This record gives sequence, structure tokens and C-alpha cells, in this order.
Amino acid sequence: MKHQKMLYTYVGVDSHKDTHTAVFMDCFFEKLGVIAFANRPSAFGPFLAKAEKLKTEGTELLFGLEDASSFGRALAVFLAESGIKAKHVNSVLVARERKNQSITQKTDSVDAECAARALLQRLGELPDAVPQDRFHVLRTLVVHRNQIVRGNTRLKMQLHTMLSQHYPGYREFFVVIDGKTSLAFFAKYPSPKTLKGVTRDELTAFLLEESSGRLGEAKADLILGSLEDTEVEYQEIRDMTVRSAIRQIGFNMEELKRMEDTMAGYLDSFGCTLTSMAGIDVVSACQMLSCIGDVKRFPSPGKLARYSGIAPVTYASGKKDMQFSNQRGNRELNSLFYGLAVRLTSPVGPNNKVINVFFYEYYHRKLAEGKTKRQALKCVERRLVNIVWTMLTNGEEYVNPPVLDKPARPAEASAGTED
Repeated sequence: MKHQKMLYTYVGVDSHKDTHTAVFMDCFFEKLGVIAFANRPSAFGPFLAKAEKLKTEGTELLFGLEDASSFGRALAVFLAESGIKAKHVNSVLVARERKNQSITQKTDSVDAECAARALLQRLGELPDAVPQDRFHVLRTLVVHRNQIVRGNTRLKMQLHTMLSQHYPGYREFFVVIDGKTSLAFFAKYPSPKTLKGVTRDELTAFLLEESSGRLGEAKADLILGSLEDTEVEYQEIRDMTVRSAIRQIGFNMEELKRMEDTMAGYLDSFGCTLTSMAGIDVVSACQMLSCIGDVKRFPSPGKLARYSGIAPVTYASGKKDMQFSNQRGNRELNSLFYGLAVRLTSPVGPNNKVINVFFYEYYHRKLAEGKTKRQALKCVERRLVNIVWTMLTNGEEYVNPPVLDKPARPAEASAGTED
């Protein structure tokens, strides 16, 4: 009876934007051939015909794709539709294999060969490369929104720099620079020069209209009273730059609103119940779901915790047994669970309301046991993984506890009784 590894011819594929390189290998690590082919669906059929001629007699082709979500996605879809098995070989494994083989050069064929070696060595461990379009589309939405947010952040930093030159004390009258009223004000009056000749009544009327009646004479007096002569050479061009940045920020904010509306509608198609938990909005639910993908990939919450980098790493030798924080795993998903843990354990609002008293008490119980704040938060994250896994697996909604006032801790209560 043949060993399982003798049933396949192993094909490592190094994916790129224009071309792919495939290296064929038998179960004894002997190289059988190399094929380079174009990264377009019309070239996949002819490539597969050539691949059939290189495989060992009596075996099936088994592909190891270094990339199955970007440049290699089209090939992964083609292989799945053709009924050919494919595994995802993480690029870290490819780099490690190249290092283990003491290979100093890095070429497409070398990377493909290392992918084939990693595929053969870790046959029973690697995940299937089965692209799922609905999660891919969700991930595309999340990534595009993140890019818009980052672009808007850079624009606001640039705007802060320019306004600090025109209005040195602008934070005194507009703390939030991307608010509706502040953007309208700086778009019309990008520098003190543009306010020359503007009366108190005119500015008051403008502020009342833009703020829907919230701001008026007091704000106008504050602005006019804090003006300084900051006019410099080429002030008109500087003002134009400010207005251009504000227009771009406004467009990005409108685009973000459209993106989030689309994400909310698309999230409904998954039957996802994550938004039933206080602390998880539509955006964070989409981010979390796009990172996790199909929850069926994780047979237990522990598997998801390890994938998220939340489960501890054990280092044991002899009688010594130590656990350390896992610095690997999906760092974006790890950050999402961390942010959720912070929101659920921190009082919010001017009245210090606790939105989830169960997690709040659990967090402080861990602190009382001697854990650091970071360790206590890690315990909260681990419990959140269990809940999120259950919600995604069973489609159950989370039952939120009542929102309560912040409970007084023992130290706070004793401090309050002092004279």
C-alpha cells in the first residue's frame, strides 16, 4: 500500500502580476521540470495540459500556491473549478525553506521549488486554497475603506499644518477640524486675509447656518478676537491649497458614508449577528468577518484564538514550563479583539457608563488576582474569541447586559470616605 505522499506530484507555484512559475517535484524531492506561464485564464488550460505530461505515473497533481488571494487568486479559482487539489503555502514557509536549503539567490523558480518542498513536508498541515468570492468581496470593501481612512488622515494632518500657519490659535475655536462647520469655515475663510471686511453679523449668520443654529455670536466674537496678521508672500496660492485639501476631505467623507452603507447591506447577506453585541458596529463586524473568513475553517474557538495570536505560546524544557504572548497570528484580527476588549471594559461617556458589566467585572477580577492590565485584557480577548466563534458558528445573537453606572472599586470607595 502506497504512502499518502506517494500519491501526488507536487507543484509549487510562485505568483506574480504578469506571469506564474511552476516547479514540479516527486515525493522524493526530485525536481521534474519548470513551466512559466501567463497570469490570465486563457493560459491556464494550456499550462495544465503541459503539467499532465510532467507528473509521475500513477499520481495526481497537487498544487502549492504561495499566493491564493491576490495575483494567484485567478489560478486558485481555475484549479478549484477543474477539480484539482491546491494548498496555500504561506510565504513565510517559502522563505524559511529557502533559508534551510542555504540558497543565497532568489528567483521565481527557486521560490516555486521552495513552495513545492514546503508542500511536500507539510502535506497534512496546510489549508486548502479554496477562494470564496463573498469573503473576497467583503475583504475588498474593508481594504478600500481603510485606504480612504488613511488618505483622509494624511490630508487632515496636512490641513493642521497649513492652518497652524494661517490661524495659530485655530484650536481655540474649532477643536475638531473635520467637523461640518469647521470645514465650511476654513473653506470660505482659509486665512485671516479672507476675513478682512467681514462684519460680526455676517460671520454670525454664516456660523448659524452652517451649524444649524448651534454656533453664533459667541463663536464669531472668539474668532474675530483671536485673529493675527499672518499674511505672507503667495498667500492666494496657500489659500487655494487649503481649499483643495478641504474639498478632498469632504469627498472622502462622502465616499466613506457610501462605502459603509454598502458594507452594511452586504453584511446582511452573511446572516452575521456580530453587530448584536454592544461595541461592534458594522465596520468592525465587516473587518472581523473579513479576517476570519469562513468560520468552518476553525473547528474550535482555540483554533481561532491561535490564528488571532491571542492564545499563549508555551516554552517548556524539563521542569520549566513558561507561557508567552503570541506575537504571530493575524495581527489585524488581534488588534480588533484588543480594541473590542478595551471598549467593553472601559467606562464611556461623561457619566462613566459601563456597557458590559460582565466583562468589566471579569477584567477587574483578573487585576485583583495579580495580573497586569495587558494580561487581564488578554483574558477578556480570549473569552471574546469564544463568544464570536459561537455567534458565527450558530448564528446566535448576543444578549447585552443592562448599561450601568461605573461600579465603585474598593480603592475608590475608601478614597471617597476620606476627609
